[in-house]
Amino acid sequence: MKLYFSRNPNPRLAVATARHLRVNVEFEFAAPMAPGQAERFRPLNPNLTLPTLAWPGGSLWEADAIACLLSREAGSDFWRNGDDQPDMIRWLSWGKENFVLACDTVHFERGTKQRYGIGPIDQGKVEEGTDEFRRAAGVLEAELSQRQWLVGSSLSYADFRMATFLPFNDVAGLPLGDYPSVLGWYRRLEAIDAWRDPFDGLDAPLLPPVKPV
Repeated sequence: MKLYFSRNPNPRLAVATARHLRVNVEFEFAAPMAPGQAERFRPLNPNLTLPTLAWPGGSLWEADAIACLLSREAGSDFWRNGDDQPDMIRWLSWGKENFVLACDTVHFERGTKQRYGIGPIDQGKVEEGTDEFRRAAGVLEAELSQRQWLVGSSLSYADFRMATFLPFNDVAGLPLGDYPSVLGWYRRLEAIDAWRDPFDGLDAPLLPPVKPV
């Protein structure tokens, strides 16, 4: 299998998952929307987005689906399959519509738009995202004050997914430090090699720098 990736948040999540699980996959840095690349990648992913996992005769896109398949390939409970599965799905669903979305909203304004020159920062969107971050972080703070990980007593994909945008918080500047239990949880993630630097040893050009505003 080959995992096509970039350094952006969702591809980073997929690479971190694959490396944490130590699945036998080949990694290839890709840019499906670059000139001349669309026809190569469209049969693998009609959206021309990353990450995309491919193998002879098939492919799979979307980070969560890829994580599910890789965990199955590894014979791991990183993607829960037993009694904890509903709880994991709950956090994946809630996270993507609340905490992760809030982080994405602010990162898009302060990070993505400034990296790629696609418009000025919309301060209204930043305030909206920050307000939602505070609300969602409060929910996580209450949960993580009682446990180390989101599901059961061990790390799961729910933790990786919830933290999708936090490696980019140097740019987003969300007030993570206001939530000590959430910050402690994220520091535990940062202690995991595959999460802290999923691109170690890979051919993975750096993202464009954030342009000053």
